Amino acid sequence: MPKKIKQLLNSAELIVAPGVFEMFSARIADRMGFNALYMTGYGVSASHLGQPDAGLVTYTDMVSRAQTIARGVTAPLIADADTGFGGLINVRQTVRGYEAAGVQAIQIEDQEMPKKCGHTPNRRVIPTEDMVQKIEVALGARRSDDTLIIARTDSRTALGLDEAIRRAKAYAKAGADIIFVEAPETEEEFRRIGGEVDAWLLANMVPSGKSPVVSKDRLRDFGFNVIIYPSVGMNAACAALRDAYAHLQAHGSTEGSCVPSISMAEMHELVGFEDVWEFERKYARLP
Repeated sequence: MPKKIKQLLNSAELIVAPGVFEMFSARIADRMGFNALYMTGYGVSASHLGQPDAGLVTYTDMVSRAQTIARGVTAPLIADADTGFGGLINVRQTVRGYEAAGVQAIQIEDQEMPKKCGHTPNRRVIPTEDMVQKIEVALGARRSDDTLIIARTDSRTALGLDEAIRRAKAYAKAGADIIFVEAPETEEEFRRIGGEVDAWLLANMVPSGKSPVVSKDRLRDFGFNVIIYPSVGMNAACAALRDAYAHLQAHGSTEGSCVPSISMAEMHELVGFEDVWEFERKYARLP
């Protein structure tokens, strides 16, 4: 039985969580043996709606995808919940819904609505006091102490690192279980956050985003406990799809393509056809 997120953190085990956004990505990542998975809002918005991560995906969209992923994997799930999808009453519903869906760590951010991806410009944040209230509501809404609340601040880009650290400390004081300062711009900024914020800390690694990619060992030394890689799967998948389709368009065939591909037998196994065939052997009297 996999450890819960809270157990991992209490045992000082570093959590390295790849981004997942639908069931191909979730099942493949789950089989790799990661100790947690991260449901990315960017990935869900793009794969489910074909829209940018700009506040267009709804609570219903996200909680439905979270439930599907949580039920289909064995690793514990961390999930993006944007701003809580509205005011305080929406935050309460979001936490209750995500928890019932099987999410173990729920990420809520201090952006104004509509929110934007944390590695894009023009993000605005709500007052610290308003986010503290959201945290208090989120903590009161959960039914299990094993459900963790991640408080994210997007203030670094517009208001500077000092303000981001000030908010991080306020969110930790309010009781948030994990603190997430989005988009530090240098390795030294990660070091400062780790040294000044007394809480479990999450780092977001987005290659070619606003932050440098820092090794897990360095981040652990700085004091970080959770490292998420939201784009690792979707970026690779999109590159592979683009190149596979380009080869087919150019040659009228998949023969000779250098894009890695699994066999249909492997695909059947991945999606669970063995269970269907076993059921048919038992009840349909098939050979």
